[in-house]
Amino acid sequence: MKRGKVNIMTLGCSKNLVDSEMLLNQLDLNGFKVVHDSEKDDANIVILNTCGFIADAKEESINTILNFVDARKAGKLDKLLVMGCLSARYKEDLIKEIPEVDKFYGKFDFKEIIRDLNANFYEQKMYHRIKTTPGHFSYLKISEGCNRHCSFCAIPQFTGNHKSRSMESLLEEARNLVAGGVKELLIIAQDLSYYGIDRYGESKLAELIDKLADIEGLEWIRLHYAYPSKFPADVLKVMRERNNVAKYLDLPLQHITDRMLGMMRRKITKEETINLVKKIREEVPGIALRTTFLVGHPGETEEDFEELKAFIREYPFERMGVFAYSSEDDTYAWKMYQDDIPQEVKEARAAELMEMQQDISASLNRKHIGKTLKVLVDREEDDYFIGRTEFDSPEVDGEVLIEKSTEIQVGNFYPVNIADATEFDLFGKL
Repeated sequence: MKRGKVNIMTLGCSKNLVDSEMLLNQLDLNGFKVVHDSEKDDANIVILNTCGFIADAKEESINTILNFVDARKAGKLDKLLVMGCLSARYKEDLIKEIPEVDKFYGKFDFKEIIRDLNANFYEQKMYHRIKTTPGHFSYLKISEGCNRHCSFCAIPQFTGNHKSRSMESLLEEARNLVAGGVKELLIIAQDLSYYGIDRYGESKLAELIDKLADIEGLEWIRLHYAYPSKFPADVLKVMRERNNVAKYLDLPLQHITDRMLGMMRRKITKEETINLVKKIREEVPGIALRTTFLVGHPGETEEDFEELKAFIREYPFERMGVFAYSSEDDTYAWKMYQDDIPQEVKEARAAELMEMQQDISASLNRKHIGKTLKVLVDREEDDYFIGRTEFDSPEVDGEVLIEKSTEIQVGNFYPVNIADATEFDLFGKL
């Protein structure tokens, strides 16, 4: 096949995005012209990197595949390839249902995709990437897979068991990214807490973050998706003592009642959860905690939900997301429990928690008025420059809208005086 133009479309999370960036680089090394999430229809090869996490994400992935099937039928594409989580999870079904796709691959079949495009896989450049994020920040994926097997989650089925990357390879990748202009690294994995246990026999998250913090020019290191059970508490000392480790932690709790935590197979109790939250706040003063809750899981009673609300009121979180439970094939909950809560009840509970969070967030944001905060500028829009504080991660958290100034350049840090606040955003000027 001629070395044409490849458009890789990424659906789903930042972990998928890293995979797409690695594949973009491999194709580029082979002489293909590569683009990411391009809306133009001038690519002769399209690779869809799909998400299979929950019902809405699966639906989006299927609809995107079908849109490109139409282009393939119309002769606008030479190849339509599908990879990622949805493809790994439902490969045989998809082959039967959508035969117009040239080939479906698993989540990690980079080498097979490269081979099928008559190209070479450069092993020594496996972790080199063509970045799709703004030049000043990047994701660093430190492991694959998950050993936790929560009742509601299908992810271990298609990612396999937890596999930590070597510390040496991660430090080398981080140095390369920083040399290329990256100032902020977002540390991601299915489960940060487990990092190193499979490879070194003990958690090595604290040591990894400490060594990353030594990299000159790296101004922010941000931690995403740490599991609360067996949380590696030694990382808190690193967060407290290293200036370039953001006082920010993404710690998905999912629920709070002992009953629901048990049914969800979270391997932690309410008391242990509360003690962990208290410990984090004591050891890292001023930290912004992001969490996620799941409502409408089979068996969740009104009493469970009221107890969850009481917990959120007593221990408010700076950042919070809420999911309504969806029954996922072959999960423990799908096999063992009846999906007994009506959809409208699930959605009402999720909306109620988010309404609570709006009030909490507005109250916490107002406390920043009059302060000067360090802000990283992500982009320029019509009326403002848009940036983030160390308490905000891209795409999931609030932003700082900064009055236009000729002194501001995207990708740089500035002290911004906060003049006003809404539920999720801050407003300020240099």
